[in-house]
Amino acid sequence: MKSQALQELVKEIFGDEGIKTQFMANPDVILSKFALTEMEKRAVLTTHTKLGLMTSNSGQLQMKDDPYIWWD
Repeated sequence: MKSQALQELVKEIFGDEGIKTQFMANPDVILSKFALTEMEKRAVLTTHTKLGLMTSNSGQLQMKDDPYIWWD
């Protein structure tokens, strides 16, 4: 990841359960708070849509998808 804004977004989502919950409810609101390029926004939304994110007690992001899908 080279974009500082993208790194900040990921840090916020990983580090703040409230931000993660807001992102899951309405990603555009959270994305608008960061100076992301259109390509970065599309990448985040595509990843979120494809993998989905769920909250956890540990405060870490987790995939709702099968982890073995990447081992084709």
